Amino acid sequence: MKFSVFHTPELTPIQNAADCAIAIDVLRATSTIVTALSAGADAVHVFSDMEKLVHESESVLPEKRLRAGERGGSKVAGCDLGNSPLDCTPELMGGKQLFISTTNGTRALQKIQASPSVLAAALINRHAVVDYLVEHQPEAVWIVGAGWEGSFALEDTVCAGAIVQSVADRLGCSLEELVGNDETVGAVALYQRWQDDLLGLLHHASHGKRLLRLHCLEDLKYCSTLDTLNVLPIQSEIGTLVKHA
Repeated sequence: MKFSVFHTPELTPIQNAADCAIAIDVLRATSTIVTALSAGADAVHVFSDMEKLVHESESVLPEKRLRAGERGGSKVAGCDLGNSPLDCTPELMGGKQLFISTTNGTRALQKIQASPSVLAAALINRHAVVDYLVEHQPEAVWIVGAGWEGSFALEDTVCAGAIVQSVADRLGCSLEELVGNDETVGAVALYQRWQDDLLGLLHHASHGKRLLRLHCLEDLKYCSTLDTLNVLPIQSEIGTLVKHA
């Protein structure tokens, strides 16, 4: 396996050469997607455009769907939910289809949706992602961070580093054998520095600070924990993620 990390969708090559592509938006889209599927959602449909989300969701009975929309960290008017994984309770999610659009994370997923295998990763499901990679060992793996409006994000990069480091540990190989670009080296170095204080790192992150101003400390605490959910969202069809069996 060779890992290439891209900090934002904008920095991801147009020509998709990945055998497996992984989208990361720790704060908070992929954390929310993982949690929703863990809580019993049947599927998560991702959109970058809210109007398209509303239109597509009309095909599902109101009692079987939930609409989640977030822009700038806040819930979009008219949606059932914003983008907090803490809202994804079994009582709410069980048997539902979640239609979600966020500022950054859903754009990352759409950037890689043509890949043969598309996964959603966060710190909370790092172990499940690594299990899949170790089992299938795709040759070229792209990890695409959501970033924030086109800019680098600490939280997505540290998650990428956590995944690559764990794969190296599981396979008993050197990092040199896994590194596909310079960004991967930087991601692993960031994780090695902050692995014992991931919440502290999220406090330094610009989007972490933004969420703290919105009184979302509990979201930061939740999203900074490693390996709490053994759930892997995998694309079943373009734009739709389900729980990997």
